[in-house]
Amino acid sequence: MLKLEHIGVAVKAFSESIPLFERILGTSCYKTEEVSSENVNTAFFQKGETKIELLESTDPNGVIARFIEKKGEGIHHIAFEVADIHAEMERLRQEGFTLLNETPKPGADNKLVCFVHPKETNGVLIELCQER
Repeated sequence: MLKLEHIGVAVKAFSESIPLFERILGTSCYKTEEVSSENVNTAFFQKGETKIELLESTDPNGVIARFIEKKGEGIHHIAFEVADIHAEMERLRQEGFTLLNETPKPGADNKLVCFVHPKETNGVLIELCQER
């Protein structure tokens, strides 16, 4: 793993959360994007090397909507940049981790992504990201 790529935060509504994070971070949202395969809208902020991704569900039964219903708004995942997502997935499988994806899939911000099951990572959903 190369570095922390971003922290994903589940939110109920961009209309409230984007202005909130703009005030907190002192910077504007630089990008919004729909990821239809995940039933989410994403909004990105960057401060130095640190990126925050807000996740808003587009489906009342989607994974983010269910997460918020169960746990409330808040940190959803931590993403790490990797040089070779296929090699990193294989390394983690060899280490005994359960991956939520058999193969990388397209994600937001021009990335290929894969998730590691939180039951094996102290309850933290880990995302692997590789630039496409």
